[in-house]
Amino acid sequence: MGGKTGKRLSIPEWDSSDQPRERMLAQGSKAMSDAELVAILIRAGTPDLSALELARQLLNHVGNDLNALGALSPVELMKHKGVGEAKALSIIAALELGMRRRANGPQERPRIGTSTQAHEALRAKLADLPHEEFWLLLLDRGMRLIEARRVSVGGIHGTVADPKVIFRHAIEKGASCIVVAHNHPSGQLRPSEEDIRLTRKLTEGGRMLDILVQDHLIITAEGYYSFADNGQLH
Repeated sequence: MGGKTGKRLSIPEWDSSDQPRERMLAQGSKAMSDAELVAILIRAGTPDLSALELARQLLNHVGNDLNALGALSPVELMKHKGVGEAKALSIIAALELGMRRRANGPQERPRIGTSTQAHEALRAKLADLPHEEFWLLLLDRGMRLIEARRVSVGGIHGTVADPKVIFRHAIEKGASCIVVAHNHPSGQLRPSEEDIRLTRKLTEGGRMLDILVQDHLIITAEGYYSFADNGQLH
């Protein structure tokens, strides 16, 4: 019998075990090769090349470097037989989204181990306010920042900071350490008697709850005062 030369099959016509889309549904995207993922973007090949073969050719052209593939212009991609405008734009858009996802991914949480680092984390929030605010830095056991949270807002002369509210936030977030801070719009860096009493309450409460009060900062436009640096957290 004489054999017939049939055209190459597009993805929908492949055996289900070979279809990249079927494989992605069954095994997830992380099980796919680069060529298979590009083949899904291409969808269909040419009479001479399957989508997967065309994807392999494109990757081979750039040395199997996805960054280099993403850097090609639509015109450069369209020089390859079987890659029209729609396919070229799909490839470029998909790779650009991947790059943006990496750029916008979770950043390493900063470590807050000193009064200077705590001040840097809070200065922009507190230094120039015309009224007082009380803020809380929640830290994990390694002193990495979990969250910066405003606890209360007051007037020119003060704000109320409830230790129960502060420790509730810490417990809810699983914090092992906290730094508390408030600003003095007057520019006065010396702590008031009320500041000292609150700091004592917080350190005592922290010992009972096994939550370390690492520092209490007073922040102004000119600088900051650290209770820890001045030996006032005993």
